[in-house]
Amino acid sequence: MKLDKLTVARRYGKALFELAVESKQAEDVYNELLKVRGIFEEIPELGDLLSDVRLENDEKRQIMDNLLEGFTGIVHNALEVIYQYNRMYDMPLIIDEYEKRFNDKRGVLLGSVTTAVPLTESQRQVLSNKAAERFGYKTAQLKEIVNPDILGGMVFEANHRVIDGSIKSRLEYLRKELRK
Repeated sequence: MKLDKLTVARRYGKALFELAVESKQAEDVYNELLKVRGIFEEIPELGDLLSDVRLENDEKRQIMDNLLEGFTGIVHNALEVIYQYNRMYDMPLIIDEYEKRFNDKRGVLLGSVTTAVPLTESQRQVLSNKAAERFGYKTAQLKEIVNPDILGGMVFEANHRVIDGSIKSRLEYLRKELRK
């Protein structure tokens, strides 16, 4: 049975987080994973390249060895295991899962809010406080996305949940209802 990317990411992210906590290195591992994420953001095709069966093993190994040079301990070993299981294309999702667990433990909600216009500082603060309270966290770190296509309102995403209060989605709902 082939597992979907999200299931794989959850399993690896959970295992990696539990190992880091057990070793009392959760924050160090998190900081190293942020460096790995940076590399994958700079070279978006890296995961696919390292998982591509068409590429010769020695070529992939050379790329992997260059990647591993900057890492030690748990992250080095995790990268090696993920590489051996041919799942490097899942690395960004694995890091996201680790980050979610790391921040959950610290009481920090990670999410995003999409608005048609930029939020003011006071709106940002109120939204962050309400999101943290609603989801049961101490604080919330929200990535702000401006998308004029939503026309107004906002779309909030956190913990695999979406709350769509955009005018665009309301108009689409009304159109659908009027066609009935």
